[in-house]
Amino acid sequence: MKQFPRLFLMMLMAALFAPCLPAMADELPAPVTKLDLQDGDTLVFLGDSITHQCLYTQYVEDYFYTRYPKLHIKFHNAGVGGAKALDALARFDRDVAAYKPKYVTVLLGMNDGRYVPYNEEIFQTYRKDMQEVVQRIRDAGATPILMTPTMFDSRAVRLNPKRLEATPAERLELYNSVLAYYGTWLREIAVKNGDGFVDMWSPLNNLTLQQRDTDPNFTMIPDAVHPGPAGQLVMAYAILSDMNAKKGVSNINININPKGKAKAKAAGGEVANLEFADDTLSFEWTANSLPWVLPSDAEVAVKLLKLGHRMSREALAVHGLPPGKYELSIDGEVVGSYRSQGLARHIELQANDKTPQYQQALNVAMLNKKRNEGPVRSLRGEWSKFQQLDRQQRALKADPDNEKLAKLVAGIEAKVAGMEERVVAHEKAAQEIEEQIFAANVPPTRKYVLKRVK
Repeated sequence: MKQFPRLFLMMLMAALFAPCLPAMADELPAPVTKLDLQDGDTLVFLGDSITHQCLYTQYVEDYFYTRYPKLHIKFHNAGVGGAKALDALARFDRDVAAYKPKYVTVLLGMNDGRYVPYNEEIFQTYRKDMQEVVQRIRDAGATPILMTPTMFDSRAVRLNPKRLEATPAERLELYNSVLAYYGTWLREIAVKNGDGFVDMWSPLNNLTLQQRDTDPNFTMIPDAVHPGPAGQLVMAYAILSDMNAKKGVSNINININPKGKAKAKAAGGEVANLEFADDTLSFEWTANSLPWVLPSDAEVAVKLLKLGHRMSREALAVHGLPPGKYELSIDGEVVGSYRSQGLARHIELQANDKTPQYQQALNVAMLNKKRNEGPVRSLRGEWSKFQQLDRQQRALKADPDNEKLAKLVAGIEAKVAGMEERVVAHEKAAQEIEEQIFAANVPPTRKYVLKRVK
């Protein structure tokens, strides 16, 4: 009984002070950790010249085209060379919101930092404009996926005497750390608001340093700013990894008992008409997806990242085969020969360019490369002219009596005239290739034959 007043007092204090306590963890928004794209959804890539390169965006598209062939997922590249967050706001309605995206990835900051050591006024401008970009994305009904600025590779400049001479020493020493700071701030915004977050800066820096242990001149960013295909694939992998994308493609596990009866267990597709006779195993395989195959210019990063095993594993294991060497054919084409011991451990086929599924996936990648290098790049060119016009119009508004500037604006306006019609034409051309992709990416049923040859 003596404890009652103390207990009562504690309960009373808790009730009185509860409104003053900070929000509990379960009241904070959960971060977005997955791109949950369904049939008909659209993913927009908003950014600057690094997005305008149409490479990391293309590689992410390739992943979804091959991993989810039954879903017609749409993609739109909204990158423009030289863009800052303010530039993205100027074209947001037509270049982002008009596509009714479910998610918008945001890669800005490289230009916002202005290639100078940290400057508080510059950062606050970037901070204000980026917060508005994020809010505009939410107002459009989409989820922001905030991505850190990429790496500034000062060594790439130091390896080029002419560029080194023309580059301020402070930029070489300090700008990469400025980008790291901008990215750290973005992470806090994403955590606070429950947005998605992708760390682009760390994997590019870490992998570069790792490779320089054996090759001091290694770089994935030859001009210090714009990643080449290898660096862009690292970026694509960062998006898929940080967003917890599905990794394996398939796993076929077949057991043959002492009486010669074969039984299959599979993930990622269906096995049918399984037979084993005369040291020959045969079955039909209908896969749910294809391996993530990329154009050859990204091959360096494919190997560095061990991308096939990590993101496209196509495993086949056969237990109980009589000892010997076996030849594997798919749809009548020999794709390799393997010892029975190796088959019992499992083999992986995702990087075997002789398999029909690899060739099918490569065809999808090449169609998408054609789409990006053709109508998508042409579309981005239109928005580059728009950005130039918008900047000069703002300058003229601040200096209305500047005749030279007025003449410049008039010239750009002439180039931009009729832009909407051209944008629609480029969109249509991109969609036509997209339809070819949707017709080419569905895996057919394939016939596997594993025959003993020795």
